[in-house]
Amino acid sequence: MLDNSVLTVALPTIGRDLAASTASLQWVSSAYSVAFGGLMLLFGAVADRFGRRRTMLVGLTLLAAASAATVLVTSVEQLVVVRALMGLAAAMTTPGSMALTFRLFSGDELRVRALTVVSTAGLVGLAVGPTIGGFVLAVAPWQVLLVANVPIALVALVGIRSGVGADRSEDLHRHPLDLVGAALGTAAVVGVLVTPTLAVSTGGWPAWAAAVVTVAAVAGFVVHERSARHPLLDLALVARPLVASGLAYKAAAGLATAGLSYAVTLQLQAAWGWPPALAAIGTLPQVVVLLVSGRFVGPFVRRVGLERAAWTSATAVVLGLAVFTLGGRTGYPAVAVALVLVAAGMRVVGAVAGASVLSGLPADRTSIGAALVDTASELATAVGIAVTGTVLAAFVPGGVTTAQTTAAHAAAVVGALQVAGAAITAVAALLVAVGVLRARRGASTPEPTATQPTPTPTAATATATATATATTQPIPTPALPTSSAAPSSSVDHHQESSRA
Repeated sequence: MLDNSVLTVALPTIGRDLAASTASLQWVSSAYSVAFGGLMLLFGAVADRFGRRRTMLVGLTLLAAASAATVLVTSVEQLVVVRALMGLAAAMTTPGSMALTFRLFSGDELRVRALTVVSTAGLVGLAVGPTIGGFVLAVAPWQVLLVANVPIALVALVGIRSGVGADRSEDLHRHPLDLVGAALGTAAVVGVLVTPTLAVSTGGWPAWAAAVVTVAAVAGFVVHERSARHPLLDLALVARPLVASGLAYKAAAGLATAGLSYAVTLQLQAAWGWPPALAAIGTLPQVVVLLVSGRFVGPFVRRVGLERAAWTSATAVVLGLAVFTLGGRTGYPAVAVALVLVAAGMRVVGAVAGASVLSGLPADRTSIGAALVDTASELATAVGIAVTGTVLAAFVPGGVTTAQTTAAHAAAVVGALQVAGAAITAVAALLVAVGVLRARRGASTPEPTATQPTPTPTAATATATATATATTQPIPTPALPTSSAAPSSSVDHHQESSRA
């Protein structure tokens, strides 16, 4: 999350240094999310077959190499390629980090505690990224923000090699990889991520063509997976109550978090005229809550249960966006309250939604399950940013990158953010309701759960997987849109994501 979140405040600087247009900057953000979201299901299936530890080590090596290559970048096109490679690395490492953590512990309480550690690393990276980015940009070039991934990835490599054992053969499955399903699934996810960007940046036939291809890919994927002997994603598993409800909660939280993260950044800078460093300080309430609330997650889950903890925490995230939408224009106190609610909710849902999904899957499907959790969050993030960007492009004359913030311009930005926030809040609330209904309908019907995991790991295991997660999980890193171009997703969701 950290390598993505620091770019939230760095995009204007990158645009000036590389003479990049707003449309180009949005690809700096979306290249990561397209590669990450599009390839996660594939690499989740690969990890279930060839080993989660092995796949993570390859991904971390690629992350370190791609991050180091940032120092050689001289154009925005080269930076887009580097960001895509980072997204590929994230797709290789992220599902394995959650799956390994889940498999190495038994019982809901231990699993939630372990996933909370991993989730904390990611969410703290999400929260402190803009703050770190704002201060680093005051004293160093923007390249430092991405090169910093190199030592982090190396530490994760050493930790995983020394603290995480190889996967047991019984925790892997040997069915052949569904290449047709992988191609269709990748095309479907990439289409969902790219089509909104094309719709607001170019319009016309490219957007319509992308939409048609996306619909065809989704339909083809569903038809193929239902008939394939060894499908990439067994749709019957996705329909299980624990899995379906967990995915709904995660998508709702990702959608609301993406909407709030983007909206707060734009309101503080584009509407209120705050400089990047001050805007970064404005997000500190979120950082504080993420740092101090971890100790309360376990007791809360023990007290109310896994399912209730999932839907109440997802509701808190949605409520935070609603507070910003209704009261954000009144001043910073309302913004701070919204940030606190979202941080508190994400602190819980990041762990319990993932635990819910993985609890409903067999032992040899945990990586694909983790990939599902992150894909749901990533797609929700894409929708949240696309909706906000589209509304801004339609309601703000001249775009939000206007050099001078006039009263009329500020009012237009705030009004557009309210419209976008209301729409996103409604959809996110609907997702929470769907999750609750699905969980309650399935409560009376027992479903198979994951088989027992390997023995308790060493202390280095949680640390290593948390470190790996903190370097790779994406969150929205939107470019500032103009009236003709709106940003696409990058976030975190990452996102939060399922990791803190």
